[in-house]
Amino acid sequence: MNEDNRKIRLNVFVHGTGHHEAAWRHTGMQPRQTLDIGYYRHLAEVAERGMMDSIFVSDAYFGKINKLEATTLLGALAAATRHIGLIATVGTTYYEPYHLARQAATLDHISGGRAGWNIVTGSADETAFNFGRAAHPEHGQRYQLAKEFVEVAKQLWDSCEEGVAVHAAGSTNGEGAARHYAVKGPLHAPRLPQGYPVLVQAGSSESGKAMGAEMADVIFTAQQTFEAARTFYTDVKGRLRAYGRKAGELLIMPGLCPIVADTLGEARELEEELNQLVHMEDALRRLSRRFAADLSSYPLDGPVPLHLAKSSDEMNSLKSRQSLLLELIEEEQMTIRQFVHRFANGRGHFAFTGTAVQLADEMEKWFHGGAADGFNVMPQIFPSGLEAFVEKVIPELQNRGLFRTAYEGASLRERLGLKAPAQHCKV
Repeated sequence: MNEDNRKIRLNVFVHGTGHHEAAWRHTGMQPRQTLDIGYYRHLAEVAERGMMDSIFVSDAYFGKINKLEATTLLGALAAATRHIGLIATVGTTYYEPYHLARQAATLDHISGGRAGWNIVTGSADETAFNFGRAAHPEHGQRYQLAKEFVEVAKQLWDSCEEGVAVHAAGSTNGEGAARHYAVKGPLHAPRLPQGYPVLVQAGSSESGKAMGAEMADVIFTAQQTFEAARTFYTDVKGRLRAYGRKAGELLIMPGLCPIVADTLGEARELEEELNQLVHMEDALRRLSRRFAADLSSYPLDGPVPLHLAKSSDEMNSLKSRQSLLLELIEEEQMTIRQFVHRFANGRGHFAFTGTAVQLADEMEKWFHGGAADGFNVMPQIFPSGLEAFVEKVIPELQNRGLFRTAYEGASLRERLGLKAPAQHCKV
């Protein structure tokens, strides 16, 4: 794509009642609506009215939060929308390539080429327990398995003839590593409208960055500052050449958690309302898992005891997020209370409170400054946060020539400016 014609890419990350952990407690919120397809249909309609690129849905295999299975939910939304992309999170550690390849192919066909797959490896022993395993696999092993998983899925999407996809466990790949999946093929589905769904990768550890540079179309990352985002962007884009790829073949989209209002005062008022609704005891319990001690035994307005924190090397998941949080705490000399509120409004993603003009200024800075190709928008509260973004921020971006005024192309790949994969399949 011509650099002069580049536009900001915008996904909306749909997550419960909002990305602020206390959103469900805000006035008028109804947490059980997150099980109602009408709720998600409304969010999809708002996002499509704003001509956003896609709806991004996470998934998890443990915990008590109301969460619908991602591919089923997006299949329902495919019938309620015409243009917007549909990106489902599906983990590789507790899935099989054939199963995922068939689900993604189905979603791509019924949506007319709008499917995406967010590739994750899982994050906790609690997930392992739900699948009859003793522990979550080690970080490096998970990424090795994930890389092979994606390779197998691609073979299946290319397998339009009997025997085209043959991936035998116990054999070795080109680097001599043993294979773990045995898949005969072919996939009993016609070639996808997009060839492959748009491949999104959300890991920012060294293993995650390497995999993203090699295989992903989009990287979803968490960066708190412009400088950190630009460093990450330069690092990952610089890795592409080693895989025979160009900079425009991979989009980097940090998470953005906005609170937008007509005035800065109104935006800050909503932020304070949400922070006051945080259940401090529960928040401290969750954050204490990242430390070697119970944070509730320390004064809320005293410094975070960084000396007790686990290093990213000691973590078996969320390694990059741990490093980001520890650096942020040290740089800003946070108290425990400030840390709780910062984590509550974005879980480590860039949180912004202000007016539409102020937010557009910041987004333009990141976009033109080599820190982002777009953003995964994570409103602090739904649906009002998404409505405010669509009604206030998107028109400001359009006025600056930074965002589309009409959908272009037929598929999600086309709208993101990504090339379709080469045709390997014989039909």
